[in-house]
Amino acid sequence: MTKIRMGIIGTGMAFARLHLPAYQELRDKFKIAAICDADDSKADYWGEILNLKSRDIYYDFQEMITRDDLDAFDIMVPIEINFETTEAVAGAGKPIICEKPLAATKEQAEAVRELPEKYNIPIMIAENYRYNEEINIIRDLVRNKEIGEINYFIKNKVIDFPRDMLKDKFAAREWRQYPDFQGGAFMDTGIHDLAGLRHIFGAVEYVQGFAQNNIKDFSPYSVIQSNILFTSGVIGNYSFFCTGKEMQRPLIGLRIFGDKGMIYLEESACGIINVTYNNGSSRRIPYQPDRGFYNELLNFYQTAAGKEVLSVTPDMEFGDLMTILAILKSIDDKIIVRVNEKVIYSYEKPVIH
Repeated sequence: MTKIRMGIIGTGMAFARLHLPAYQELRDKFKIAAICDADDSKADYWGEILNLKSRDIYYDFQEMITRDDLDAFDIMVPIEINFETTEAVAGAGKPIICEKPLAATKEQAEAVRELPEKYNIPIMIAENYRYNEEINIIRDLVRNKEIGEINYFIKNKVIDFPRDMLKDKFAAREWRQYPDFQGGAFMDTGIHDLAGLRHIFGAVEYVQGFAQNNIKDFSPYSVIQSNILFTSGVIGNYSFFCTGKEMQRPLIGLRIFGDKGMIYLEESACGIINVTYNNGSSRRIPYQPDRGFYNELLNFYQTAAGKEVLSVTPDMEFGDLMTILAILKSIDDKIIVRVNEKVIYSYEKPVIH
């Protein structure tokens, strides 16, 4: 199979730090043939870096998607315009890679789910946590009952958004500091963790959320505590804290408790999954961190070659977004929420079935 000629839409940090290194590693399978950014200085900069001709540099993606010599498009734009961009690009009738979350609202997400069938094209959502080595290893350990039946899990995520805003990090971007989408940093960052948990344990059935308000624009809540029940029967707690630090090591991380032992992942970058058994034995499973971006592009290529199916489709990502929105609804309405949005219990209202 020849190289896939990609048209890049959006040349921000996601492109520069996440997708581009994976494209470079897979240069035998992909060629960046055109780029587009509404900021002409960024488009020109990357055009020069990538040694593209002036005709391959665009400031309006509507012009780029009319080209016959492009095979697919990779869309990396802010969350609030993700849907409208993806919908427009889908009209070109070519495969698409789209950033997470697939849309900013439930209504938009439902519309994205229809695009692959409507235009007869594959659309992959670039949810790298579902492609990360550590998440896949832990999923297989759980499925193979390495620690027996699962009793419960704890997952704790801490980011210091106020401090990161002042550094050369993703939080420094204005659209993240003043988000035009529900949940702010929780939707943007927390969706990765929930996608990872859903990848390990399957679909979510019910959620219950509590939170502390935040006075800053980047997130309505500084702390979110959520209880989660999966359809498999697994229960656990996911905590999201976005205005401070976790100072003590080892970090809480992800801890999965089974009736025969425990799985522990301190953080994605640590490179080791710890498994400890009730009989006192243990094992350390090494993995290579940050392989999600490489693996998702490889899956996209193999799908184009007819050798695989897409691992992360709009249908799958829809469930990730619905979990985020259900937690936010639970917090706002003080209710337990079914992820399909049906209310099953209210603290202040009668039960609704």
